[in-house]
Amino acid sequence: MISTKGRYALRVMLDLAQQNPDCFTPLDEIASRQGISKKYLEIILKALVQEKLLKGLRGKGGGYKLTRLPQEYTVGEILELTEGTLATVACLQMDSELCERADSCLTLPMWKQYDKMVHDFFYNITLKDLLSGKDADYLQK
Repeated sequence: MISTKGRYALRVMLDLAQQNPDCFTPLDEIASRQGISKKYLEIILKALVQEKLLKGLRGKGGGYKLTRLPQEYTVGEILELTEGTLATVACLQMDSELCERADSCLTLPMWKQYDKMVHDFFYNITLKDLLSGKDADYLQK
C-alpha cells in the first residue's frame, strides 16, 4: 500500500512541475494548494532535496523547484524514494534475508512477476504523463 507520504510526494512534484521552472515556490504556497500541513510537507521536501529531485533555497525569495524537466521524473523513483520499496512481499525487499524456502517456493515466481509489473508500470509513467490528464497513454498500455 502506498502511504500518504508517497502520495503527497507525487502531489508536491506535480505541483512544482506546474510552476515557473526558473522560480522557487514557497513552502506556504505548496502547502496551501495541496492541503498538506507545512510540518509534514517539510519532511517530504527534505527527502526530495536530499536525493536531488528538488532544489531548495532558504530565506526571502526561497522555496523549492524541480532539478529536472517533468518528463525526466518517473513515478517509480518518487515512490521508492518516499516509500522505500514497492515490493509486495517481504522476501523480495532489497534488505531482506534470503528465504530458506526460496528454492522450493511455488509462489515466488508469481510474486516476482507481479513486482516486475508494478515496477515497470510506475517507472514508465512520468510527471509529464500525469500532467497530461486522466486519459493518458499509460492507462491504455
